[in-house]
Amino acid sequence: MTARIIVGTIAGAFGVHGEVRLKSFCADPQAIADYTPLYTEDGHAFAQIVITGQIKNGFSARIDGVVTKEDADALRNTPLYAAREVMPSLPDDEYYYADLIGLTVLNSGGEILGKVKNVMDHGAGDLLELNVPGQSETVLLPFTQAAVPTVDLAAKRIIADPPDGLFPDA
Repeated sequence: MTARIIVGTIAGAFGVHGEVRLKSFCADPQAIADYTPLYTEDGHAFAQIVITGQIKNGFSARIDGVVTKEDADALRNTPLYAAREVMPSLPDDEYYYADLIGLTVLNSGGEILGKVKNVMDHGAGDLLELNVPGQSETVLLPFTQAAVPTVDLAAKRIIADPPDGLFPDA
């Protein structure tokens, strides 16, 4: 498991006075401001985020240290991460995407299907992107109760019952 969880991204400048467009990935989108400090991939920390308004696809916000439009523009497409310990606990059947990445995926017979490379949500449901041994292409496994009946974080494995034809040799 990783020490930080992605909670949103800075989408660019909002206006000319240093505000940013903030896209939240949190279940309660405004809660992103509660998980400060937020970190960039290179480790820079933003100690305070103040949401100033709601805009299409997110919020306008003030972030400490960002005072000009140029500062805000320089942060365009910057992912923001929160420390794992400030994130709320989840019910047993819910997971942070970061917890799933790197887990080994096995079928019900114990054969290795692959490792989770990424978790994606394009609006129609979550997908696990798997690196499959001996294949250069990744495989997308629906992250549903039917296709993924067991997630065992302690054992770092997922038991899957993939749809027919997804893994021809399995």
